[in-house]
Amino acid sequence: MIIKRNINTYGCLIALMVLFCFSCKKMITVPDPVNTITTSKVFATDDQANSAMVGVYSQMINLGLGGGNLYSGFACGSSTMYGGSSSDEFVSYSPGPNPTSLVKVESHPLWTTTYKAIYGANDVIEGIAASTAATLKGPTRIRLTAEAKFIRAFSYFYLVNFFGDVPLVLTVDFNQTARMKRTPKAEVYAQMVKDLEDARSGLGLDFSSSKTSDRIRPNKWAATALLARVYLFIGDYQNAAAMASEVIGQSNLFQLKEDLNEVFLKNSTEAIWQLQQSDPTGTGTGTTTPEGYGFLPNFSIIGIGSFLFSDELIQDFENNDKRKIDWTLRLIKDGKMLYSPYKYKKGVNNIYDPLTEYYMVLRLAEQYLIRAEARALGAAGLGLAIDDLNVIRHRAGLDDLPATLSKAEVIAAIEKERRTELFAEWGHRWFDLKRTGRAHDVLSVLQRKQPWLGDEQFLYPIPDAEIRANNNLSQNPGY
Repeated sequence: MIIKRNINTYGCLIALMVLFCFSCKKMITVPDPVNTITTSKVFATDDQANSAMVGVYSQMINLGLGGGNLYSGFACGSSTMYGGSSSDEFVSYSPGPNPTSLVKVESHPLWTTTYKAIYGANDVIEGIAASTAATLKGPTRIRLTAEAKFIRAFSYFYLVNFFGDVPLVLTVDFNQTARMKRTPKAEVYAQMVKDLEDARSGLGLDFSSSKTSDRIRPNKWAATALLARVYLFIGDYQNAAAMASEVIGQSNLFQLKEDLNEVFLKNSTEAIWQLQQSDPTGTGTGTTTPEGYGFLPNFSIIGIGSFLFSDELIQDFENNDKRKIDWTLRLIKDGKMLYSPYKYKKGVNNIYDPLTEYYMVLRLAEQYLIRAEARALGAAGLGLAIDDLNVIRHRAGLDDLPATLSKAEVIAAIEKERRTELFAEWGHRWFDLKRTGRAHDVLSVLQRKQPWLGDEQFLYPIPDAEIRANNNLSQNPGY
């Protein structure tokens, strides 16, 4: 099943999640602590305002507890882990009698940490607007406000795709947020579009906003890439194709890496936006990414990862697909070949190695797949859609698709290419199955999802603590 409604014995995982969620401030229900630095002090200079924005990125990627990054935050592995497990990507493995299970928990980390990022973004937006300091320069105001709006849109994208209708919080004013009702998903998407259009106008054209020119601060093309995705999800195919084309057209900045082992390196030419992980005191994750640390096997303990790829995913790869060869780690257990994620090469066994990988958030290959789908479903025609698919297939070492495919065959090919290109990345498969109406047909027949508890599972439960604190906040059906 997708999310079990009974509580099983599941050990360390739930302990980490509960500890994190109860230690984290709830964005909707808890006001600022009284010792928070005042807005005038935080946003008095360019450096102070920039530090506030850097703090938002830092909390997004570094919210893990003692190696629990994968389970502790939407932007440090949880979106991939939960989305992959809810769909047909992952099967869990544990050497003990009680395999790790996904359960309904009191405070879901996806909800809590996403609203924490939204709170940080709103704080930057309002703090800059309220600051009258002459030492906070105009260009800095524009850029950081645009970055904050990008992060707010990015965060809401994951909230609505995991939870459906959610409170649309655009302020840090507790008096306005404490009793908010859920906002229809369409209105949240409309705000995403507005924020991303504003971000496109205010962000630079390159990566110079990072002091090192690393690809860790969003620019205009990151906002454009996310906007292409948002337009695809709301069915605006003309704009989705147009936005994806703008990104693809920036060949001076972005190119597909022919060597798949180089795609997820820091500052890869395929990277549109990455998050730079660090190693806060006590996490012990070293220089690894959250997913490298969380998914790759610890050979000193059991020699196998906790999350393995499903047979359905492995069977979807064509013969000699380089993505299966380079992006999966093959293991043998009890005489059976098993596969685990290997897009990131550094895991728990080499946490002290030099920093070579950043956490990939947006990359160029997705833009080709967005444009292919938008073209196939829009007015551009099947031929151009097939051309985009063949760009991705060529990089994977596969033969071109024929130009004679029917529309239904092209749509099926897009689903397959998205699955074999974007697997184990940010819940893409889970979101794709739901938005295309394929989730029931694909998932309800899987033996490991039985007994089937109904399609209400396609939305996650809102944390009970939030419901108790705000009686205007309704729960999703079935929980």
